[in-house]
Amino acid sequence: MKHWDQFLAPYKQAVDELKIKLKGMRGQFDLNSNHSPIEFVTGRVKPIASILDKANQKGIPLDKLDTEMQDIAGLRMMCQFVDDIELVVELLRKRNDFEIVEERNYISHKKASGYRSYHVVIRYPVQMISGEKKILVEIQIRTLAMNFWATIEHSLNYKYKGQFPDDILLRLQRAAEAAFRLDEEMSLIRGEIQEAQAFFTRKKELKQDGKR
Repeated sequence: MKHWDQFLAPYKQAVDELKIKLKGMRGQFDLNSNHSPIEFVTGRVKPIASILDKANQKGIPLDKLDTEMQDIAGLRMMCQFVDDIELVVELLRKRNDFEIVEERNYISHKKASGYRSYHVVIRYPVQMISGEKKILVEIQIRTLAMNFWATIEHSLNYKYKGQFPDDILLRLQRAAEAAFRLDEEMSLIRGEIQEAQAFFTRKKELKQDGKR
């Protein structure tokens, strides 16, 4: 267990640091009273059991986990609208505190299951007391609707171990299309939604100012 603690330490540090940095991006939009393309940010380090399962499935030797498994450290950036995803990816490309090593667009090229998301794999430098260690981190950018579908699919995947019954698979694919249509419809009334949200925010701020 001590070996795993030492191995995972830089990944845990990377997740903590990146959550602060990526949430900071949202804060900058809020300070300028601009619509933030980032709804919220979450992050996690993959549990040891999941690391071992994936290594077994993918045939990854344990001594090559740090170079061949890209999602030991993972973050998710949620967006309200599909168009926001492209803007978030552009913001990530402009950063100089990490290096993008791979991008996978599962929005324009969805998986057979119906899964949609945009994956950015970065190489992030973690400052340890033993020196700098560069690790791979996967950042997933998706809408709230895409995330709802992916969360359900992930749970079912554990139950069926990836071998979905035909009727479940069909319903998942239909649900994925429904979620994407929801995103498309919301994009069509984006202006109205943002105007209403800005109005609500101003009203809330005025109430808070009145209480001071």
